Amino acid sequence: MTYVKICGIKNEEDALGAAEAGADFIGLMFAASTRQVTPSQAAKVTAALKKNKASVECVGVFVNERIPTVRKITETCHLDRVQLSGDESWEYCGELNLRFIKAIRLSSNEMAESVKQKINKGKNTLRSQKHLIMLDTAAEGKYGGTGMTFDWTLAKTIVDKYDVIIAGGLNPGNVGRAINLLKPWGVDVSTGVETKGVKDMKKIIKFIEAVREVDAD
Repeated sequence: MTYVKICGIKNEEDALGAAEAGADFIGLMFAASTRQVTPSQAAKVTAALKKNKASVECVGVFVNERIPTVRKITETCHLDRVQLSGDESWEYCGELNLRFIKAIRLSSNEMAESVKQKINKGKNTLRSQKHLIMLDTAAEGKYGGTGMTFDWTLAKTIVDKYDVIIAGGLNPGNVGRAINLLKPWGVDVSTGVETKGVKDMKKIIKFIEAVREVDAD
């Protein structure tokens, strides 16, 4: 089974709709972004999901935030885990001591071996602390949400070895190809299920259906 994360959710309606459509993770953006939510807004989303007994995890997305702030928001908003999408070191991740996803951005000239070295450094630093890796597209001045894909062939040997979530430019039309090629642990989408910058439930449903069709095959 390929896990699905719908990121950039801003309200209860979209969160509940995504959960009902079969999403496994809901991403709440706390970093500066057009999709940014306040802790108060996020708490309403997580409360609505728990009230409706939705079987979905809530992930708080942070970029270079202070550890006390991440911990406080995680507790007050009842997040299940956090996603670190900035330049956080592995030592930072260990000190945070929360379940987390670490984003690594891939550029066109990146070599798979250098990415593996980064991941292995994390495994050696954190030892028994389990975590997930997200591979996203590198873009100058951005920490995600680019709407652009990276070279999937670059990720093949990485995905074969680690639990990896693929992000960057995925949409209902190409996610099936990505899964067939890479067989990742999970996929992440935000821009690809939006219309004019707003979450589009029809696209969310189509995205998840496309993932499940490949899984069924």
